[in-house]
Amino acid sequence: MRSNALLRELVAQAKPEGGFPDEVRAKAATCLADFISCAIEAADLPWSRQALAVAVGGNGPCAVIGEAATVGALDAAFANSVRGHGLVREDMHAGSISHMGVVVWPVVLALVAENPDLVADPLEAAIAGYEIGGRVGRALITPDMARRFRPTGLIGPLSGALAGAILLGLDQDKTVNALALAANAFGGLNEWPHSGADDMYFHPGFAARNALSAVKLAALGAKGSDSALDGVAGLFPAFGIPLPTERISLYPNGTFEIMAVFNKEVPACNFAQSPCQVALAAINRVGDGDSVEKIHLSTYNAALNYPGCNYRGPFETPLQAKMSIFFGMAATIARGEIAQANYALLNDAAITDLIDRTTITVSDWLDGAFPARQGAELRLETKRGEVIVELLDDVRSASPELVRKRLADAAAIRLGKQQAQQIELAIENLTKSGASARAVAALEQLCRTGGGERAV
Repeated sequence: MRSNALLRELVAQAKPEGGFPDEVRAKAATCLADFISCAIEAADLPWSRQALAVAVGGNGPCAVIGEAATVGALDAAFANSVRGHGLVREDMHAGSISHMGVVVWPVVLALVAENPDLVADPLEAAIAGYEIGGRVGRALITPDMARRFRPTGLIGPLSGALAGAILLGLDQDKTVNALALAANAFGGLNEWPHSGADDMYFHPGFAARNALSAVKLAALGAKGSDSALDGVAGLFPAFGIPLPTERISLYPNGTFEIMAVFNKEVPACNFAQSPCQVALAAINRVGDGDSVEKIHLSTYNAALNYPGCNYRGPFETPLQAKMSIFFGMAATIARGEIAQANYALLNDAAITDLIDRTTITVSDWLDGAFPARQGAELRLETKRGEVIVELLDDVRSASPELVRKRLADAAAIRLGKQQAQQIELAIENLTKSGASARAVAALEQLCRTGGGERAV
């Protein structure tokens, strides 16, 4: 049987020499906190309720975040993934234009709920999931592909499958099979920004459920093509993407892809982050009694070419607004803050007026710096003749402190202050070396309403 070996090579590298540094574990814990925070805050949004309705009906031990219900692992992975993506504030890996956390964490949480006595460290399994998604995604996802296909739907199944296989302690052959089956389960079209539909919210849910299915099938002995990445009809050739001349590897030179992930400040598209950040800095410098006359943003090609980012309106749904760089900047300037509430003001006259006063062009130096850096430069002219320039050479990540605060606030509102404090302590304990599956299983139950009474 023919094998091009890339998949086997990657699986053989899944555990890095020297283990996982403390700062990498801390980053993983922050990403987990961010995922839970987003899922709790999005619990009552329409797509979250729809995903819950699909999930409820089967029995199982797994929590749906922010609900009393427990369901089976596949249903929980789907429902929690959709929730984690519901605010469009999920963590972001720019090099692959992907959101791996909304696939990896639902798989990890579902498996520890089913199997709290697993030996593997859940944080280390998750870090490996981010790693393979980041390395394969950097090579696979081109700007042209990202305009048509959803990157998270393409690499998310691989990320979730490796995390799940490591967590279950599958041997190398079964792990290869899990990843090979997951490579067959990619999907997600980027038509939704053009139509204003809801497809996007469900893409990571499909990826998480498919990743978990692939792991479970492999554990039962199902075989996948170990040339599923680089064979004649593997993932790369199927999309016409040549493999890089330098062989893809995990953790090269002791680097970790999860450290390239940033946690969003803005509850909107990745490419709207730094534009909103410079817009907030600029409006804070406008004098009392003065107002905005003209706005000009310099950005990079990938931002303007990603579906929905260059859209000026009219806006029929919050998702259209969250994708639009024009709307994000205008709403930030109009309201003087970055907030979820901005994206409910779809027909606000002040925002519409500011969009009409806005132009955007591509800067050669910002374009050349992408994807290593995602900068923005804003020039704001006021009616009194002031010129304000704000520059970010790279997107600013939400700090770990902000991530923890958002989680504490959201959990206190939905789950109660005592349970929120228990969640905070549980996540803090995970940063220590050797976090157990039982500890993460207890955290998973704490994310339920009333979950403090049933923690594992």
